[in-house]
Amino acid sequence: MQYLPRTIEPILRDFLTTFPVVALTGPRQSGKSTLLQQLLSDYTYVTFDDMRQIALFEDDPERFMQTYADRIVFDEVQKVPNLFNYIKLAVDRDRGQYGKFVLTGSSQFLLMRDISESLAGRIGLLSLLPFDCAEIPADLRRQAVWRGAYPELVTRRFRGADDWYAAYMDTYISKDIRDLAQIGDLRDFRRLIQLLAAHTAQLLNLSRFASDLGVAVSTVKRWVSLLEMSYVIFLLPPYYDNFGKRIVKSPKVYFYDTGLVASLTGIRSAELYEQGPMAGSLFENFIVAAALKRDKHLNLRSEFYHYRTNHGVEIDLIIDRGTQREFIEIKKSSTFRPRMIKVLDEFATQATDGATLIYEGEDLPTIGKVSVQNWSSYFS
Repeated sequence: MQYLPRTIEPILRDFLTTFPVVALTGPRQSGKSTLLQQLLSDYTYVTFDDMRQIALFEDDPERFMQTYADRIVFDEVQKVPNLFNYIKLAVDRDRGQYGKFVLTGSSQFLLMRDISESLAGRIGLLSLLPFDCAEIPADLRRQAVWRGAYPELVTRRFRGADDWYAAYMDTYISKDIRDLAQIGDLRDFRRLIQLLAAHTAQLLNLSRFASDLGVAVSTVKRWVSLLEMSYVIFLLPPYYDNFGKRIVKSPKVYFYDTGLVASLTGIRSAELYEQGPMAGSLFENFIVAAALKRDKHLNLRSEFYHYRTNHGVEIDLIIDRGTQREFIEIKKSSTFRPRMIKVLDEFATQATDGATLIYEGEDLPTIGKVSVQNWSSYFS
């Protein structure tokens, strides 16, 4: 399979000279193993998806660590929680040696729990998500909005995408969710994912989903947390600072990959995407996810928000970079209309890092204090 360079590569190389242990988290099939095998060809690769490796460790952990003592990649390490104490001991014996171990995992909850208990202060944390927009070849970006951005699909130009996503969901349900928690009814859990997909880029309404599924609100809340932990969805909280009190307090829900949304909602062609009722939501989800992935891959650690009042005033995305804030409005339209930037123009003085309209049309000269950009050129 063709290897496409990743934005995170220089950050990862820097971390390997800074920390004894580096952890790379992200969903299954986001390219973690491919990236590490490409960049770290001199490392030994051990995956705990292989039950034999788990058995070898559990049978004789001391011997296992003697065998794999330096420049090791441990894949899906959350499956062997006792390993973290042995890694800690190995690191503490030689704190001056950096890049000794690289850990990967597809569950941020399990991995972060074990890291905080055993490896705090010894480890650098990075996230690798499906391709951000700049990583996708320019001629495939428009298709990626509804076909998704998983590396395997992009490199084969989305051939077999429908079957790929069906298999991905089956693997996710049967492996990751089984490892994370006991789900009483997997059919209801799958239905929740489908409901979330149908309501992507909208406010999260736990009570509504609980009613639709016939389960308790607490159950839906727990399942949503599981989907966050395993990199299926992320929540965009509301922004409060200096914006008054009449704001909607619910987060908005987005998927890390819009191809999964399309698969779950039956969008199988460009026509179904462009002419269907979810076109605007899918486009918004793609842009918000692309901005988040770029930030994660560059390790910028920005905070992401949305803004909406109970009077309908809305800003799709606010990126807070600490000392600077960027306000973004997203429109699935190829034609610029002045009304598209009305809210941005109103709040532009608070956008210390710029106010931007992202849409499908051409880049335009700055209008007042608002930049108007084509979505692909914005990420390029």
